[in-house]
Amino acid sequence: MSTSNTFVQPQDSGIPNTDFEVRSLDTMCVSDTKVTEPWYSNLKYLVIGILFGIVFVKAEIISWYRIQEMFRLQSFHMYGVIGSAVLVGMLSVFLIKKFNIKTIYGEKIEFHDKKFNKGQIYGGLLFGLGWAITGACPGPLFAQIGTGATVIIITLLSAIAGTWVYGKFRDKLPH
Repeated sequence: MSTSNTFVQPQDSGIPNTDFEVRSLDTMCVSDTKVTEPWYSNLKYLVIGILFGIVFVKAEIISWYRIQEMFRLQSFHMYGVIGSAVLVGMLSVFLIKKFNIKTIYGEKIEFHDKKFNKGQIYGGLLFGLGWAITGACPGPLFAQIGTGATVIIITLLSAIAGTWVYGKFRDKLPH
């Protein structure tokens, strides 16, 4: 099976946009894959998510104290975890490109170059500030809530609100 790499802007009436830079900023991916699975096949993702959360907890990746140590440059723990993730990602991309690895449905995996944008600096600083203040980034929010840190629900709701605000005003923001 192959999928179409047609990207359609949500505000359009299904008219494909061929400029990748525009598509990468304000688009949704439309796939023509005809693969359908029963609802219970999604349980595998739930199990993997729970296992991933357990690994986060056991590795202390979701620990507010570990995150504060990182931002105060007091411990290598989080830098080691992040550095390991970067190395695994680099190795994975290298292997995917070298051996032309396809998805489980036989689809080609494509990588596109990204242009640098000064908004990435502002976004990164804002993300880091929020991470330092709350002790949470979006990935482990649910694991933190699952460990009983229910105050993180405020962080989760704030992240959802921030995403909504960005979506509301993205047309007026410089890209």
